[in-house]
Amino acid sequence: MSENNLGKCILIYEDDQEILLLCKTLLLKSQYRVATLSRCENVIGDKEMLKPNLVLMDLWIPEIGGEKAISIIKENPATSHIPVLVFSANTDIIEICKKINADGYIAKPFDIHTFKETIEQNI
Repeated sequence: MSENNLGKCILIYEDDQEILLLCKTLLLKSQYRVATLSRCENVIGDKEMLKPNLVLMDLWIPEIGGEKAISIIKENPATSHIPVLVFSANTDIIEICKKINADGYIAKPFDIHTFKETIEQNI
């Protein structure tokens, strides 16, 4: 556990409660603050309120969907600096990631070591 993680916030947009619980547990053990949302209708407002250091975005999240939500984050000068990782089981994850200017991805199902490593590299 790194004390450098204290205070860093990871925002996860995911509507699968089991995946959310697993991710939240892993990240809390690494001393991150974790915020979770199951909808993405107000991504800019969410960023202003929660001030995340990193966002994990499921592509099939209710409301506007992950692709549109990431595009909104990356096109807004106030939020474009926040790293956003696509978090999905979509087989086209790499192409989607490039198309919407995401900073990277975590493919589902994921290996715990790879999950933690990818978070560390992007926060």
